[in-house]
Amino acid sequence: MLTRNDPARGQRGLTLVELMVTIALLSLLLGLAMPSFGLWTRNAKVRTVSDSLITGVRLAQSEAVRRNRQVVLFLTSTKTCGSSTTASANAAYWAVRTVALVNGEAVETVQCGVLADTAEGVTLTGPTALCFNSAGRQVANADPGVGGSACTLAASGVSTYDVAMPMGDRPLRVLISLSGQARMCDPARTLSATNTDGCPA
Repeated sequence: MLTRNDPARGQRGLTLVELMVTIALLSLLLGLAMPSFGLWTRNAKVRTVSDSLITGVRLAQSEAVRRNRQVVLFLTSTKTCGSSTTASANAAYWAVRTVALVNGEAVETVQCGVLADTAEGVTLTGPTALCFNSAGRQVANADPGVGGSACTLAASGVSTYDVAMPMGDRPLRVLISLSGQARMCDPARTLSATNTDGCPA
């Protein structure tokens, strides 16, 4: 029978040298992983902003069809989601609102969403406002009632938003066609049979 002080009893725990070697190895592995994790985080923020923008576009389009009237999606710097919210270029939020059919008609803010506020450092460049008609198609409107910003149609027929982040290696582009179809693509690649995530040339 073994007693507490018996030298044949198995040793438990780590020696100080083993503990120091383990900590050194963990530190080395973390040091190697941190740059990749940081890059992944920045790219994920770009993806989050792009997804939020597409959500807003699809909501505006579906609400225009459902309500059988023109609806505007616009970028705004205001967190509050109300009828007095005004448009602002390349801002951190989006809002979807009905467009007045006649002067003086009350408009309704359908929903608001967050873009770059949750992904600090992400830049968004593109149209300030997009209008959709009752068929869900993009239309031009010189005064959709969002504070002076007009809805214009791109000469190419596709409205483009570029989403990027400093130190990130995967910027994204959001394309909205005249029919209202929204898709995300990688501007570093050209769309082809093998690069289905690429952007049109």
